[in-house]
Amino acid sequence: MKRFQGWLYAIWLGSALLAGSVTRVVYPAPESPRDTRHADLVEMVETALRRTEPTYGPFQFGPSGLLMNESRALVELARGGSVNIAWSSTSEDRERDLLPIRIPLRKGIMGYRIALVDRRRRDAFRQVRTLEDLRGLGIIQGRGWGDVAIYEANGCKVSVGEYEGLFAMVTSGRGDLFFRGINEIFPELEAVGRDNPDLAVEEHLLVYYPWPFYCFFNRADRALADRITAGLRIMMKDGSFDRIFQKYSGRGIRLAHLENRHMIVLTNPLLPKATPLADASLWYAPRRLPGK
Repeated sequence: MKRFQGWLYAIWLGSALLAGSVTRVVYPAPESPRDTRHADLVEMVETALRRTEPTYGPFQFGPSGLLMNESRALVELARGGSVNIAWSSTSEDRERDLLPIRIPLRKGIMGYRIALVDRRRRDAFRQVRTLEDLRGLGIIQGRGWGDVAIYEANGCKVSVGEYEGLFAMVTSGRGDLFFRGINEIFPELEAVGRDNPDLAVEEHLLVYYPWPFYCFFNRADRALADRITAGLRIMMKDGSFDRIFQKYSGRGIRLAHLENRHMIVLTNPLLPKATPLADASLWYAPRRLPGK
């Protein structure tokens, strides 16, 4: 019976596709085969699509055919190319060129940054106490990442590279600190640690800047943006939004020990005025943060 039902569904889905009534959603493929940074966002968007099936109908959801970094994905999105959804940090320019959903997908956790460093130099960073100290060090970031502009705007020296090569840059002396979101850093170290045995998580510093991560769409694609917005709102009410957040970020929050770190606050001159910072329900708030 189940096989028969599946066959009927396949016929119905095929007919719907031919009729053009299936929502097709293509997101950017990761930068490399080992890049799992966006697994939470994939699950979150797919869940939003499922939550809205009763109202908006069936969907297809999958990655683009080509690997692409963030800047390439946003160019593709703006020109109506191979993707019709992308996730990224925000800025005034980005919100002018693309259509944002102003719901921070990771509740702003990407703004809490700790660093990968060369374990042979780990103790040296205990002396870093101020932004001026940080400016004397080399920051490593990915090419095309929005964070580069944040560090540079705060007077820091930044070296960029492609994602797979960034970890080796740390241990080869091509930079000092590779700051990562607390939700990213521990899975990344596990993934690349065997190939980079001198890589370690620095245990003293915490850099913070407001850094919402949104879904973006082509400005002409209001229908898809409305569907994902509706799905995310349903998820926030039924608890599935927070469950996915905890599934992917809870371990990093625990392992980062934010309360034991010295925090340096950076300004974010890219932050749009429309950012909903006053809505506490949208943001992760640590129980206690160290003072500057």
